[in-house]
Amino acid sequence: MSLNSKVKLVEIAKAVCRELRKNSTEAERIFWENVRNKKFLGKKFYRQHAIFHDITGKETFFVADFYCFTDKLVIELDGKYHKYRLKRDAERTQILNHLGLNLIRFSNDKIINNLEEVLLEMRKHFTKKQTAKQISRNQ
Repeated sequence: MSLNSKVKLVEIAKAVCRELRKNSTEAERIFWENVRNKKFLGKKFYRQHAIFHDITGKETFFVADFYCFTDKLVIELDGKYHKYRLKRDAERTQILNHLGLNLIRFSNDKIINNLEEVLLEMRKHFTKKQTAKQISRNQ
């Protein structure tokens, strides 16, 4: 891909992300209020963040609902729409994993009705990751 095309792709991604941030779902707004400004375990999260790749043979991008760069973690909030995208979501998960990113999915209903359980699950993920880092350092 030419540099000019890449610049255009980045501009498109910025516009898409900006539009998605303007039109957040209720679940996204609730989740964001609980993780923004390093409120959750001191972790920095980005909202509606573009992740570029060329694994499929062409330069393209995904928009992660939430992304923690330091821990390479993507958080996806899935609404009813995702019931009809299971194959596409599975392919996306494979690509993200291939890029070295971890992915956790939560339903919008779970965010809205049981946020504490979601935050506990996330806490377990970060704790498990931290424990693994400490073990590898001690070996």
